[in-house]
Amino acid sequence: MKKTVLAILLSTATIVAGPIACTSANGDKAAYTLGTDLGISKEAMDTSVKPGDDFYAYANGNWQKATQIPADRSSIGAFYTAFLETEKRTRELVDAIVKSGGDPGTDDGRIAAFYNAYMNTKAIDAAGMKPVEADLARFDTIADKAALSTILGEQTRADVDPLNATDFNTENLFGIFVSQGLATPGEVIPYMLQGGLGLPEREYYLSADPKMASIRDAYKAYIAKLLTQAGIADADAKAQRIFDLETKIARAHATREESEDFTKSADVWTKADFAKKAPGIDWDAYFAAAGLDKAAKFGAYHARAVTGLSALVASQPLEAWKDWLVFHQINSHTDVLPTALDDAHFAFYGTTLSGTPQQRSRDKRALDALNTYLGDAVGRVYAEKYFPASAKAEVGDMVKGIKAAFAKRVNTIDWMAPETKKEAIKKVETIVVGVGYPENWRDYGSYTISADDAYANEVAGEKAEYAHQLAKIGKPFDKGEWWMTPQTVNAVNLPVQNALNFPAAILQPPFFDAKADPAYNYGAIGAVIGHEISHSFDNNGAAFDSTGALRNWWTAEDLKKFEAAGAALAAQYDSYKPFPDLAVNGKLTLGENIADVAGLQAAYDAYRASLNGKEAPVIDGFTGDQRFFIAYAQTWATKMRDEALRARIATDGHAPGNYRALTVRNLDAWYKAFNVQPTDKLYLAPDQRVRVWG
Repeated sequence: MKKTVLAILLSTATIVAGPIACTSANGDKAAYTLGTDLGISKEAMDTSVKPGDDFYAYANGNWQKATQIPADRSSIGAFYTAFLETEKRTRELVDAIVKSGGDPGTDDGRIAAFYNAYMNTKAIDAAGMKPVEADLARFDTIADKAALSTILGEQTRADVDPLNATDFNTENLFGIFVSQGLATPGEVIPYMLQGGLGLPEREYYLSADPKMASIRDAYKAYIAKLLTQAGIADADAKAQRIFDLETKIARAHATREESEDFTKSADVWTKADFAKKAPGIDWDAYFAAAGLDKAAKFGAYHARAVTGLSALVASQPLEAWKDWLVFHQINSHTDVLPTALDDAHFAFYGTTLSGTPQQRSRDKRALDALNTYLGDAVGRVYAEKYFPASAKAEVGDMVKGIKAAFAKRVNTIDWMAPETKKEAIKKVETIVVGVGYPENWRDYGSYTISADDAYANEVAGEKAEYAHQLAKIGKPFDKGEWWMTPQTVNAVNLPVQNALNFPAAILQPPFFDAKADPAYNYGAIGAVIGHEISHSFDNNGAAFDSTGALRNWWTAEDLKKFEAAGAALAAQYDSYKPFPDLAVNGKLTLGENIADVAGLQAAYDAYRASLNGKEAPVIDGFTGDQRFFIAYAQTWATKMRDEALRARIATDGHAPGNYRALTVRNLDAWYKAFNVQPTDKLYLAPDQRVRVWG
């Protein structure tokens, strides 16, 4: 099932930052390319601004003024070079595969068939609603709650990821995530998460904010329009029933902040517990249909919501549930249904919610779909051609240096007890680091793809991914498993694996360039590496020990001091207001902000260590330390449409990039590098600078 909300509303929001597009005012590529000597983009800077007054504007001011958001995007930022280059490379690889065809039983054959079917909009339009008719007929046969429970089970997919991607969105009533259980060390179990909404998050249904109310009105109108265009009778009345049901679902949901708290999401239920703790659903029917009947334990990640949603299955009319199932089956697959539905879907999710005036071209969306359903098949070809062993080795050395720098900082913390330090250092030393691509590739042999039925390909892809994930239940825990494809411009920390993934696509300009000096590379990719290492020690990551088990390894006094530092950082971000009526949520973004502070400090320490006691040369008027911090700030160049920015703050654990660039305020070295004085606007007194780790 495609991610309606995440794929469009937050298409530019990722774990570290967003894949972006930067263009200058005249439509040409903005001057944001790494130089061989300087690395940083001097043209992007506005040096008329004092660094201590607005460091983001100092580093990115001219870029911010000159850059326009392309019509097919909700936001843009400094990852443009890497994203566009990756897209260009992927396009060339896929075009060559499609041209040559390939055996149907091979990955090349699957890529070609999937791509051709997705691109054939004439065939999609000609087929009309025929591809989805069998699914809609299944829903129409529901005659009682046992049959409804069976259908809800059949619809369940492995389409959420609370730990690695903070992805809590599924249009199905529940979503499944499979990994080591938070409270079951070494044991792989399915987690059950809340779902069922078509809007991004519960507050869209429940907030009294007038802007949210207008979105609700637009959403109801969209539901009716989509049903009408799909040929569904009595669309207006059904749209109201669907919206009313989703409002009840939203009331049963955990808040976004609650979802972020791993320590409150570790409930373990047996199958028998569901009937006792969450009556309403026929759980035997549900588990059998979902292929979960042999699972002995479940992670009830949203335990209270599971109870509430099950009660709604019992209390709400069957007709409302049937209408809801019809809408979401269509809504989550509009990209492979007639163009009129696809356009209506984008008009709401792309334009109304995100402010994006124009949909991405079909060929680019086809690449996105390939990356979703055949990501490893495309990634394997990408890595073989575009990721040299030299880059893997150099980045590997940087990772070792930054890990050592982080461990050294932990050793020097004067307030931390020896036993807490010991576990923290052990955790750093045992982090499993994946660079470029996974050791083992996905086998798509069970995924049958049609050359002329794009809808069937998506549904089969969802089922293949679900089967792949369920197959891990009860098996030995694989700490080396990857959760990103090589062609992803991003990086990720995997808390229960105590592991990191740095895909090949992020290991290129503007994040990493062998021709740039160390100050640039450590400020750019080094800060990304430090960020991901530091996620193991953010407000959530610090709850896991070196084995990936959720366990309190802190003394009470140490934990109190750590939490105080986190509260100070949350307050710092609460003060940032992109709109007069809306501030950044410091608590929601705390994990990312802790990782930024600790990661940037570790990257800086590793950079200084790499100089072996010497000073870096002054290049184009900038010292090495200045280039380090400018490089960091330039990786956070960000411009977002107002609608997308509001949605980002409401639903995303990442603060907008311009505020993440201000992480520098907490590092003593930044003050020295730019001679920041108490009279400067960004100045923080030494005792107000958040240290977190060291």
